[in-house]
Amino acid sequence: MWNTGRVTGDRIIKTYMSLAGMYTLAASLIWSVNTLFLLEAGLAIGEVFIANALFSAGMVLFEIPTGVVADTLGRRISYLLSVGILAVTTVLYVAAAQAAAGVVVFSLISIAMGLGFTFYSGALEAWLVDALRTVQDDPDLDRVFARSQQVSGSAMFLGTIGGGFLGQWDLAVPFLVRAILLVAVFVIAGKMMTEIGFTPRPMAVGDIPMEMGRQARVGIASGWGHRGLRLLMISGAARGVFFGWAFYAAQPYFLELLARDAVWIVGLVTAAVSLATIAGNQLVEIISRRCGRRSTLLVGAASISSVAAVTIGATTSFAVAVTSLLIVSAAMGVITPVRQAYLHQVTDSEHRATVISFDAMVSSVGGVGGQVGLGAVSDARGFSTGYVVGGAVTGLAIPTLWLLRRLGGPADHLGPTTDAGVEAACPAGLPRESGLEAVPIPALTDA
Repeated sequence: MWNTGRVTGDRIIKTYMSLAGMYTLAASLIWSVNTLFLLEAGLAIGEVFIANALFSAGMVLFEIPTGVVADTLGRRISYLLSVGILAVTTVLYVAAAQAAAGVVVFSLISIAMGLGFTFYSGALEAWLVDALRTVQDDPDLDRVFARSQQVSGSAMFLGTIGGGFLGQWDLAVPFLVRAILLVAVFVIAGKMMTEIGFTPRPMAVGDIPMEMGRQARVGIASGWGHRGLRLLMISGAARGVFFGWAFYAAQPYFLELLARDAVWIVGLVTAAVSLATIAGNQLVEIISRRCGRRSTLLVGAASISSVAAVTIGATTSFAVAVTSLLIVSAAMGVITPVRQAYLHQVTDSEHRATVISFDAMVSSVGGVGGQVGLGAVSDARGFSTGYVVGGAVTGLAIPTLWLLRRLGGPADHLGPTTDAGVEAACPAGLPRESGLEAVPIPALTDA
């Protein structure tokens, strides 16, 4: 444990952003070429989305157990497990392609890769929030998460554009470079990431299954039992139906619209997505200076995102489709840090990682349905139809977010948490909620 008397909030934030940025840089190297790589490896387009769906299914299967690992054995162990598993499965992807192993082998590796990502989800965020709350009173989580998203977006920009150019040389190269970078991240994280504000609870091997079951029951009961979180998770599942499929479908779809076999252009588009996401992150900081309702940002961004998502499939113009994708990405840049902050406002330290993992699991359930369902639609009717249908499904999140807005409460407030602060933050005529006491947490809480 660090000596908290010498640890500052700035140091904690810089460590968090460094680890998140390095992880994203390594992971994103394959994002602009993954679908093309699987097609070159001999999979049909339907089989590609089966493999991707099983990646999402792996995340559904392992989210809660890995969240429990972070809430018991520690956030650092969970992060290192994620990096290590991701490095190994990335190499296995290349080996499977060389052996022309087929969809079954790729699907099994995808499930294992999903395991790696679930060890990451929740662990690093929980580490940050616990550490910040140990050294600071009432940290501004919306701003921290927005800035960390900008760092991750910049890393994604470098990773995707680099992966696109490396893929122009050979589609296997981005995977190999990713594995090398992940090994470096593992070493760096082992030195930089130390638990603070959270005490790991080592367990005997025989006690792990029982403890995982107990933590999972507690986490699910309080995560789903908290009405605000439940509404947030349902909206996340509706968006997950589209986004899990749409990102990978964009690679062949945009080349189809462009009528050119230029992998580097796909890399540029994916890199532009990261810049649009950063722009959305910046909007959070700008808008939050004027008004203090998180639900307002979520409803507005979700509405814009749904319209733009449908437009991607409704147009035959490459330029319009790319522009619409960038609008969707900017909207996601607003949604992600705002819902992260809301979630952390209503969870406690003991179960924080499990709640985040449960939230990710619900979104992944939507992702599995989207990968399979929209994959089948695009296989039968084309990618454009898939985007129209998927974009329409994201609209289902909007009524749920309106219910979240009506619920109100302290967690719906951006920035200041005192009555005077909220009064100053919301101009006259804009709605505000009264009652700024701490949000009650059910006796059984989820992380």
